[in-house]
Amino acid sequence: MKRIFPILSFLLLCSASAFSQDGCYSRLQNDTLTIGNTRIERRFVWNGGNLMTCSLTDFSSGQVWTSRSLTPDFKVSNDARGVSGTYSSVQVAETEIHPAYLKTTVEFSLGDLSVRRVYRVYADTPAIACDTYLKGSIERLPGGKATNFADRKNIESTEDMHAQLAATVLDQFNPGGFHWRTRIVEFQDVTDWNNNLVFETDIIPYRKNNYRGNLLFAHNAENGNGFFFLKEAPCSNVQPAYSGYDFTTEFGHFTVTGLGMTEKELCKDQWLKAYGCVLGVWSGSELNRLTALRSYQKNVRKLLPGRDEMVMMNTWGDRSQDTKVNEQFCLAEVRKAARLGITHFQIDDGWQVGKSPNSALAKGSFKNIWDNPDYWTPDPVKYPRGLRPIVELGRELGVEICLWFNPSVQHDYADWEKDAQALVDLYDEYGIRTFKIDGLAIPGKQAETNLRRLFDRVLEKTGDKVVFNLDATAGRRGGYHMFNEYGNIFLENRYTDWQNYYPYWTLRNLWMLSKYVPAEKLQIEFLNKWRNTEKYAGDPFAPANYNFEYLFATTMAGQPLAWMEASGLPDEALGVGSQIERYKQVQHDFHSGVVLPVGDEPSGRSWTGFQSVGGGRGYLLFFREQTPIRKAFVETWLPEKTKVRLTPVLGSGKAAVKTTGRRGTLEVELPSPNDYALYRYEIIGKPGN
Repeated sequence: MKRIFPILSFLLLCSASAFSQDGCYSRLQNDTLTIGNTRIERRFVWNGGNLMTCSLTDFSSGQVWTSRSLTPDFKVSNDARGVSGTYSSVQVAETEIHPAYLKTTVEFSLGDLSVRRVYRVYADTPAIACDTYLKGSIERLPGGKATNFADRKNIESTEDMHAQLAATVLDQFNPGGFHWRTRIVEFQDVTDWNNNLVFETDIIPYRKNNYRGNLLFAHNAENGNGFFFLKEAPCSNVQPAYSGYDFTTEFGHFTVTGLGMTEKELCKDQWLKAYGCVLGVWSGSELNRLTALRSYQKNVRKLLPGRDEMVMMNTWGDRSQDTKVNEQFCLAEVRKAARLGITHFQIDDGWQVGKSPNSALAKGSFKNIWDNPDYWTPDPVKYPRGLRPIVELGRELGVEICLWFNPSVQHDYADWEKDAQALVDLYDEYGIRTFKIDGLAIPGKQAETNLRRLFDRVLEKTGDKVVFNLDATAGRRGGYHMFNEYGNIFLENRYTDWQNYYPYWTLRNLWMLSKYVPAEKLQIEFLNKWRNTEKYAGDPFAPANYNFEYLFATTMAGQPLAWMEASGLPDEALGVGSQIERYKQVQHDFHSGVVLPVGDEPSGRSWTGFQSVGGGRGYLLFFREQTPIRKAFVETWLPEKTKVRLTPVLGSGKAAVKTTGRRGTLEVELPSPNDYALYRYEIIGKPGN
């Protein structure tokens, strides 16, 4: 799948460097390793390969932080110095998945434990990623629960202020100082149980304290310069081998903890990948902070218009489960989906011979799938001609056919090769390239490893053409910051049948996540508002109280998902087709920017929305929820006193030229409650001009 061209490889005592044409570089000179690009540079003391960060530079601001203490960035024991350290650097060519990048590999040993640290740096990206791999053995990987604050001695006991290593250290940075304003962001998935997905904690670091989350932002109150850590791991509440926290702060010392494995899972003949960690820099505004993060996130997987952009329909949202799915039903659905402007029609659970636990016809199992070698073949009763008639009709009408798939879960996905081949066979036979991956359970590192092998094998065999819709609704899964190179995230199951679909809930989840997770990575549902109206009787936020076009609009910042049966829609619903067609013309351009929330948190009665930030141009998507306020001043990410030209694209907006007020506010007017406007904007005057 990937072609890697070696540039250099050498042992410790040599001096060498590697540069790429895009400004990324890596060099080991004497005892100093330097990795960077035009935006960021991280320097390390070699320390036998067990690197110790000595400085971090933000070239945009000129800020250079020098580490106040030289300790290994990676720590699993009291052994501080690595042995048998080696270094290599290669330029990794661009693929269909990722842009070109410079890869630096450092290997060393700590006793019987071999450690590989792989650093990735992309052009014009103010962040350096590090992937850690372990092989061999160690008596114990730290992973115990942190000591309760109340069990420590008071401030007079200086010995107690130096707590012992309680968890493995994945990375760390110690610029020192006392005036760091820090935000830690924790996420929740398992959305069948959670409807509050983002939690922000703002602190001023003091004595050693621990925090849960995937993101840590720190900026110095003295000059406004800052850095961030991104832990590329599942959400805190589902990580295996979890010590109870992800970050430790102690004044100006910041540590990322937890590998996601125990010493019992280590192998002598197999590299196991620990969680990844990204260190980035930024300065100035919150927009700069979020843009720095997003610039890295967008490099993990390229967003290709013909592969990754979609307006999908999946019929499972109407709760028929697998009772209706057959050839005639799917043919009718594809025809109507085409009239709606749908680009992808996904046949959920039930197309296959095998039966899952969610089948309404015959209860099956996610385990021991391969006891039936025909499990992943189309059900010959439902599909006597296979899937070909549906695929061919889809091609004729411009609707791509997609499938549901559940890997065989037993023994940590030991049958991953069979699962991968089943997916490849479906791709080869039918050209199906988008698969919803459901039913995952990742109890430990071997399960995670085998899942990666499955995904990688499918990408390798299909030329990187496949997209995985990774379900985040239940179980221990990858969350929002792991497996991102494989596709997008199927965010939530919501049903009018169970009265748990409220448009503002869905909008709120997308709005809150979009600050820290690329919105274009999230599949967001809208449902048939004409179903189950009696269940919402008297509820002001019932789906029936919104027009269908508005429901679709709530999904436009993400990847829209029509979670419904097209055949169950009344004729009036087909009017949304013209809206969807116009949206598809701007979808990729909208997603190419940095999509961030604007306005107030959706509450059902707020003015809210999204902005796609793209330099001197972009998009603004405004929603007037159920509020009597016809005009509102909505905060955006535009600078104060910026003149912009607003051109309506969709909704009820009117062309205008406006100047932003304090905090980037724009005066917005929409004629009716539960209305929206999508604008293309162009900056035509900047402050001071």
